[in-house]
Amino acid sequence: MMIGLVYDLRKDYLEMGYSEEDTAEFDSEETIQQLTLALESLGYEVDQVGNILNLVSRLAAGQRWDLVFNITEGLKGRSREAQVPALLEAYGIPYTFSDPLTLSLSLDKALAKRVLRDAGIPTPWFFVVESPDDLEKDIHVPSWPLFVKPLSEGTGKGVDEHSIVRDMRELNERALFILEHFRQPALVEIYLPGREFTVGILGTGNAARAIGTLEVRLLENAEREVYSYVNKERCEELVEYILIKEPAIVEEASRIALDAYRVLGCRDAGRVDLRTNAGGSLECIEVNPLAGLNPTHSDLPILCTKAGMSYPLLISSIVESAVDRIVGSMRSHLINQ
Repeated sequence: MMIGLVYDLRKDYLEMGYSEEDTAEFDSEETIQQLTLALESLGYEVDQVGNILNLVSRLAAGQRWDLVFNITEGLKGRSREAQVPALLEAYGIPYTFSDPLTLSLSLDKALAKRVLRDAGIPTPWFFVVESPDDLEKDIHVPSWPLFVKPLSEGTGKGVDEHSIVRDMRELNERALFILEHFRQPALVEIYLPGREFTVGILGTGNAARAIGTLEVRLLENAEREVYSYVNKERCEELVEYILIKEPAIVEEASRIALDAYRVLGCRDAGRVDLRTNAGGSLECIEVNPLAGLNPTHSDLPILCTKAGMSYPLLISSIVESAVDRIVGSMRSHLINQ
């Protein structure tokens, strides 16, 4: 089977003049090399296509693949992660991971939280600051502190020690910073002061399963209280990752994570992030349908390694999930004709 590998290489965008922060979500050459080697070790032929601009050129030239392994994050707009999947759907080319709707919905954290909340999945109280005028409204905050972050970013972009705000003055300052620096709305939610976890998930729909619960513990020299951009970028020296074996936590975290993953329509693999609130109960803070795949730097592969799943097995499971649902969809279509 020929697999087209579509990705955003950080080095390419840095050479175009984009900053380290602009390209924080993009992949290193090491990630692409290791992913290619893993796919080839499984017997697949791999074509390194590159970013969406390369993909457009290749499609226009008539090139096609049996499956596209898509890990592109996109560069602009809150639907940037959906651009490649939408293009592939237009050409009828199957691909890994979630569809354009799920990717767009999940990247807009407020819309995702509304869907989760309506489905009865615990998530912190929140509101959105779309302009400075919103800060002049009478905001009834149920409790302080609050947590402020960009509405549609990943990899901890826009998150640091100043993201935790304890009064209206700090809220105004931080929300205005997000509006001006990231040119997008700010998501403001109740800060959850407890432990932070991420749950790795493989599969689609009823076949989805939790493969482990990883606790994120910040070391003494890390930025305090938040899994920030800096802490994520330098996780090898600032963060300790611990595979949780406490049955009660694993059971609750897995249940909430799978519910959130399924409600948003995630496919093949992903991560769900949770924290404990002041009362000790877990709440969902984010769903990541397009988790990073660096073997030693990204949360999902780190979790899998600690759970006894090798990197090639993780990649194999993702491809097998995609193939299974594609074949199942074709079978269902033929039956219904």
